[in-house]
Amino acid sequence: MSSSNKHKSTTVDLDSVLNYVDSSRGLKAQVGESGSVQISQDLDGKIFRFHSHDISEILHRTDADGKPFLQLNMRGGLKVLFTDTLIGFKPVETTGLDLSRIPKVVTTPDLTSVFEAIEESMGTEAGTDTEVEILKKVFLAILAGGEQVGFDLSQERIWLNRLIASKIKATA
Repeated sequence: MSSSNKHKSTTVDLDSVLNYVDSSRGLKAQVGESGSVQISQDLDGKIFRFHSHDISEILHRTDADGKPFLQLNMRGGLKVLFTDTLIGFKPVETTGLDLSRIPKVVTTPDLTSVFEAIEESMGTEAGTDTEVEILKKVFLAILAGGEQVGFDLSQERIWLNRLIASKIKATA
């Protein structure tokens, strides 16, 4: 079970976010003069962008292992988690995908893992079209969730389009 301490959104809260990021092992922050904030992940170089006025609440929490993390509740109901090395977000509901079968919180590196699983399924005799379709839906749910919170995932969107196009060429 996780614990939380609620704080109202103020400049002090943005400072607490920046302090958390500065003390993390895998995140880096840049703040623009207009209040724009960019948090980059060392693991994959992805950048989460938001404005300080988009934050409605910041929760300082701990996970089941006792490790601290931040939960940013954004205006509009979106939630983003900052861990020591990654930024987490919810996948978007996708028609035909049972969200209870995937984690409630995902990260951008999950896109790479799912994409590799799609490639593997497409390249083997054992991979069924149903399996590939489910994996594509998982990929799209993570992709849409990441884009919704502020990641630029246009390259990952291209990956899937190219893979689909190459499969069509291979079967033609």
